[in-house]
Amino acid sequence: MELEALFVIGMFLTFGVLLMTGYPVAWVLGGTAVIWTLIGVVAVEDFGANLWFDYPSSMGLVPERIWGIVESETLVALPMFIFMGIMLDQSGVAEKLMKSMVKLFGNVRGGFAVTVIVIGVLLAATTGIIGASVVLLGMLSLPVMMENKYDKGFAVGTACATGTLGILIPPSIMLVLMADRLAVPEASVGDLFMGAFLPGLLLGAMYVAYAMLRPLFQPKVAPVPEGIEKITWSVVWDVAKAVLPTAALILGVLGSIFAGVATPTEASGVGAMGALLLALISGRLNLQVMNSSLQQTTRTAAFIFAIFLGATAFSVVLRGLGGDQVIEEALLGLPFGPYGVILTILFGVFILGFFLDWVEITLIILPLVAPVVQHLGFDLVWFTILFAMCLQTSFLTPPVGFALFYIKGVAPPEIKVTDIYRGVIPFILIQLVALAIVFLVPEIATWLPSVAYD
Repeated sequence: MELEALFVIGMFLTFGVLLMTGYPVAWVLGGTAVIWTLIGVVAVEDFGANLWFDYPSSMGLVPERIWGIVESETLVALPMFIFMGIMLDQSGVAEKLMKSMVKLFGNVRGGFAVTVIVIGVLLAATTGIIGASVVLLGMLSLPVMMENKYDKGFAVGTACATGTLGILIPPSIMLVLMADRLAVPEASVGDLFMGAFLPGLLLGAMYVAYAMLRPLFQPKVAPVPEGIEKITWSVVWDVAKAVLPTAALILGVLGSIFAGVATPTEASGVGAMGALLLALISGRLNLQVMNSSLQQTTRTAAFIFAIFLGATAFSVVLRGLGGDQVIEEALLGLPFGPYGVILTILFGVFILGFFLDWVEITLIILPLVAPVVQHLGFDLVWFTILFAMCLQTSFLTPPVGFALFYIKGVAPPEIKVTDIYRGVIPFILIQLVALAIVFLVPEIATWLPSVAYD
């Protein structure tokens, strides 16, 4: 094995070991970069290692790269979309949707689960904050479903998995980060937003199908509730009034991007202002809410940008050690053919999702494998959407499935951790089936970007 390959493997092993110490991920990434910079410099200068590595072309580039991150116009959308999601959570829109849609779907077997999924899709199209979505859906739906004797696993799995749709359905902060890391015109933020739109709706539709079909075969999972009023035009009108503000916000953000009227960064400002107006109209906007929303936005954005800086240092040193070449040669040397290489990458991402957060995987792994995908001649939007769908499972897979922790924090006491794990397994399988469908039918991800600007 060549020296470059040994150093690359050693760097990843160092990161894995330090990650288990409990230190913040951003520090671990930056610390690993410093350690292997020292090792690389000493190996070359003191031991004459046959390695093209020096400080100026590796760690010395970090300040310049950090400046590029800070001045990136694309990343301005990140805190704006985060603020939009948090402020929308404060506006009370979701509560109104739940109360009205329960009347519409409540008298159907599994209707409460369908209600949660429909609301989750609408929330996903207005925010990419998974924690807020999972917590909000859990707080709103779990007491109602428990009261109506829904199976614990079915109820908590529905709320937990539906809350993760926001990471895929645009506007998604994950897709913003991916576009910035790829930094190529053919995979811009707008292209990724359009590419993820249909796969996101497909996944939502598959969730709805599961929520309706399973109770048909297992009636005890979701009994028909009693005392639900019949559907009338008044109920339909209440639903329309509840959906209208959210639909207007979706149209303002995604519509302006898809129509080519605004860039994603400009649309993020429209979304932030729209969420503020909804909170104002609902009477929820005050200084306390504003202060809380700004603090949460700052903390979330700072967390992501801190990992961004650490990952930048890690990536620069890894490339300096020949990491990109080692990984490219390893992937292209696989005996599986081009599609086999794609499947190998996705399988690796799925396994990494058990142990790492989506931010680290996006910032470190995606830039390393994207050149290989381009070299093989695949559509980069298609591959990136597959990558994003694969990462969505990381929110539900233990031990680092953050959605599992979020839902446990708001679940009623009678719901145990085993109920949560049992409940999310069917949704993980649904996500993998949806991933397979998009893999086999690339047009689901590529058609909308291809016709958007024609």
